[in-house]
Amino acid sequence: MASRMLIRLGLLGVGGASITYNVDELKIAAVGAQRFGRAVVTVTKIVVDYRKSLYSGSVTPASDNYAEVKSQTHLRSAKHLLDLCCLNGGAFVKVGQHLGSLEYLLPVEYVNTMKVLHSSAPKSPLEDVYKVIEKELKCKPEELFVEFEPEPLGAASLAQVHRAKLHNGQEVAVKVQHPSVKSHSKVDMKGMELLVGIVSRIFPEFRFEWLVEEMKKNLPKELNFTNEAQNAEKVASQFTHLPWLKIPAIDWSLTTDRVLVMEFCEGGQVNDRNYMITQGINTNEVSEKIGKLYSEMIFVNGYVHCDPHPGNVLVKKVNNEAQIILLDHGLYTNLTSDFRVTYSKFWLSILNANLNEIRQYGTELGVGELYGLFACMVTGRSWNSIAKGIDKMERSSTEQNEIKASAASYLPQISAVLNRVPRQMLLIFKTNDLLRGIEFSLNTQESMKSFITMSRCCIRSLFAHQRTLCKSTLCTVRVSIAETWAQFKISLYTLYLLYLHSNLDCLALERKDSGWFQVVQLMVLNLCFCIFSKHRPYQEKLLNSPREG
Repeated sequence: MASRMLIRLGLLGVGGASITYNVDELKIAAVGAQRFGRAVVTVTKIVVDYRKSLYSGSVTPASDNYAEVKSQTHLRSAKHLLDLCCLNGGAFVKVGQHLGSLEYLLPVEYVNTMKVLHSSAPKSPLEDVYKVIEKELKCKPEELFVEFEPEPLGAASLAQVHRAKLHNGQEVAVKVQHPSVKSHSKVDMKGMELLVGIVSRIFPEFRFEWLVEEMKKNLPKELNFTNEAQNAEKVASQFTHLPWLKIPAIDWSLTTDRVLVMEFCEGGQVNDRNYMITQGINTNEVSEKIGKLYSEMIFVNGYVHCDPHPGNVLVKKVNNEAQIILLDHGLYTNLTSDFRVTYSKFWLSILNANLNEIRQYGTELGVGELYGLFACMVTGRSWNSIAKGIDKMERSSTEQNEIKASAASYLPQISAVLNRVPRQMLLIFKTNDLLRGIEFSLNTQESMKSFITMSRCCIRSLFAHQRTLCKSTLCTVRVSIAETWAQFKISLYTLYLLYLHSNLDCLALERKDSGWFQVVQLMVLNLCFCIFSKHRPYQEKLLNSPREG
């Protein structure tokens, strides 16, 4: 009897566990169905609105009010998407943030509407935050922290960050994943994949499969905070030669897949120009350092931080210079050597205004006849500026407004480019646009230094690749000498650009020895003219020909 009773109790226990498990699964499924239902309703509204407003025949591209009707349709649809992202949270907010960073690639109505998600993502209640900490670290928060600020420093799509103090007095930043974001992520991605497929069938000219593919690949990485901590340490080790770059140190004893504890770092957001002026920080110095950091990441290391929105890049004055603090290392892309070399050549051809090479390397990157549009998307400049030389044509507000207005007209072609390029290029687009946004916020977009820094990094990348092809010491030495010469030419070219963009004659007239100063100035410029073909240092044919032993 006793044994039968034990068996019955055991079966009852198993049954109870199964019921509990099934109830939990049913809860997740029910929430998933609700979230998916919201997405279906939103997409249906958007599809019906576009069909009715732009495809019913009442308004055509030839109509006088077509542009206004289209803009209003874009705006209504973007607001529907924003409401959906805020209601569903998690992965939906992440997609919304991605869309909000694709300036020049999407209609301005979508970009401006979705941008708010960068600074106002939904927050989790403090009790939910404590539950996650306790579950992950097997301790109550008060046992780990002397102080824990209830209001988060910032809330993102997947997590939020709180300031706290450990028992040893160290101030830390505690990043805690939103409680349900991981359990909902798979359902959300399935729903997005299905909805994007439906939209693509209804509007074949708009292909957004690339966005779902990227989210499916990157979301699991971003939901793993251990992976983020490893990324932070890896990038810190790659940039030890930049003393002005700060990567917060990780406390591994308090870090899990869903909780990340790191050194607390103070500073102003990188787009806060007023903060920098108040603190006596040179905005041009900040812009130059960020340009150098990301140029090295993209062209030299091939390991790129892909979320440089203002909340993730802080600035602080240390020893009379600007310190750059890089946060949120959850999303990196690894660039293959072949892609990095081809992309470097593509950028050099743009800087050199060599249209034949732009076509050649654009084709190698998979965009075919859309190479011109691809160049515009990469640079955020008009084709006219690219053809004349973006280092010669200053960026104007008229040009920027024209590009933003044109984005809507070229949306099908832009969609085609995004589906053709190598997958690693997609996050580079996002990074480029966020960096351009920082430049505009700091009013440093006219600086020539970004082009110079990029050129140097492209040349470093290409010559490093050539050294790998060498089979003898003599070949390696020859390549190194050629690289030194190419970098020297860029230094001289910098003088030439300074002459073009500043009035050195005024400086000369203020000097008592203005006569000899002008003579030296002319000698330097003549040297530049002699050395450079078409006044540019980038037309190095040796960069395009592999060197072997």
